[in-house]
Amino acid sequence: MAHSRIVRLPPMPKVSDLLRVYGLSAQKQLSQNFILDLNITDKIAKVADVFDCYVCEVGAGPGSLTRSVLQAGARHVAAVELDKRFLPSLQLLEDAAKGRMTVYHADIMKFDIPSAFPDTEPSPWEPGVVPGVRMVGNLPFSVSIPLLLQWLEAIPQKAGPFKFGRTPMSLVFQKEVAENIVASSGSYDRSRLTIMVQYLCEVKKKYHLPNSVFVPKPKVDASLIHLVPRPVPLISAPYVVIEQVVKAVYAMRRKFIHNPLKLLFPGKEHLVEDLVRLADINTEQRAHEVTMSDFDKLCRAYVELSATLDLPLQPLQVNRPVRVADYLKDT
Repeated sequence: MAHSRIVRLPPMPKVSDLLRVYGLSAQKQLSQNFILDLNITDKIAKVADVFDCYVCEVGAGPGSLTRSVLQAGARHVAAVELDKRFLPSLQLLEDAAKGRMTVYHADIMKFDIPSAFPDTEPSPWEPGVVPGVRMVGNLPFSVSIPLLLQWLEAIPQKAGPFKFGRTPMSLVFQKEVAENIVASSGSYDRSRLTIMVQYLCEVKKKYHLPNSVFVPKPKVDASLIHLVPRPVPLISAPYVVIEQVVKAVYAMRRKFIHNPLKLLFPGKEHLVEDLVRLADINTEQRAHEVTMSDFDKLCRAYVELSATLDLPLQPLQVNRPVRVADYLKDT
């Protein structure tokens, strides 16, 4: 991509001053915690590598991260914000950006991201190739896991933000969620979320963010996580199958996996023996000890067994409710 000239923003009021002028504060019910320190938001923008890219910012809030993304040379920023109280401050920034920013008053869970960048050409889904599109955001805890799962489900379909290719995501998560996302093989921090993220994405923890950098100060710290979809997923099975198998394995995380695998065959629990034989894995291990390779074998065996015995692989409901706790390690 040819690099465009960086257009610096004109001098603007501090974000903290704008919050005071407009009488704005974070709302607890929306899990809002802002990062107003531009030194921190500049680091996030640098990790996101936004220069000359089209950037979708999730939950722009008062616009501090938006400023850093623009200053880092983003070609165009789509700032998506549900809370209408922040629209005046974002529109002020939009005017200053002189055509490099568009504010969308929308729910990111329902927002059609490709529509924000209609002229962007997709990139090949190949190693070493990423499109000129980026996803960035300081995610409210209440929406972080449901939104991440929604994006993960879109990756195999190459839909949503992945219509453009292997779109990188630089996202701030609360500490516990971040630890689950990046947990290494054998770590007790591994969870359903770990498997669903890592089989589809390369993940790296970039920065630890102490709670003191947020306004208001939350009870827990956070981390900046960088995710890039893999050219080829680590598990070769339909998303719905992987989700069901992982859900079963982690349903009884303190037991050897032979027992929870029975949940895949309600009323036909004896089929677990056939599944284990086909998968050829050790079932005397607990959920967090199961490797990605073993999950691949389990999922392939589940598909083969279901096809042989004509067992239905029921897809899960679209827009199904998500219990955040179900995906974390302490359940």
